Amino acid sequence: MPRKEKTNAARILDREGIPYELRDYEVDENDLSAPHVAQAIGMPPEQVFKTLVARGDRTSVLMACIPANTELDLKALAAASGNKKVELVAVKEVLPLTGYMRGGVSPVGTRKPYPLYLDETAILWDVISVSAGVRGCQMLLAPDDLARAVSAQYAAIAK
Repeated sequence: MPRKEKTNAARILDREGIPYELRDYEVDENDLSAPHVAQAIGMPPEQVFKTLVARGDRTSVLMACIPANTELDLKALAAASGNKKVELVAVKEVLPLTGYMRGGVSPVGTRKPYPLYLDETAILWDVISVSAGVRGCQMLLAPDDLARAVSAQYAAIAK
């Protein structure tokens, strides 16, 4: 069944004039894994990106978008973000930090804008999938458009 209301992330994309598609899927509370989401929306796991929330020892909170079938390389994220050490935040911190529940964290429209580190493999695809900000809905958009949407969040704060 199509979504009746747009998510906050989708409204931000609309405001920025960024093209996207919303794709709903049936949520399995027993399997919120990104590979399961990829299967549910009919896309290869390499093209579906999960958003993880981490904290660096120097830069505080940051996010990483990585393919569904991969694990986050904390050392690489630390190096890319200017930290000596990066750790994933506890699940109980995800909602207060981002405004999103585990399994529905979007890189767009978080409570506060956090730096986003998008896996370099995203450029291999014309379109990638990320959470639309709720469990059961993914946003399909171009990787460059995702970067533009996240940058727009920073610009809105600076005004």
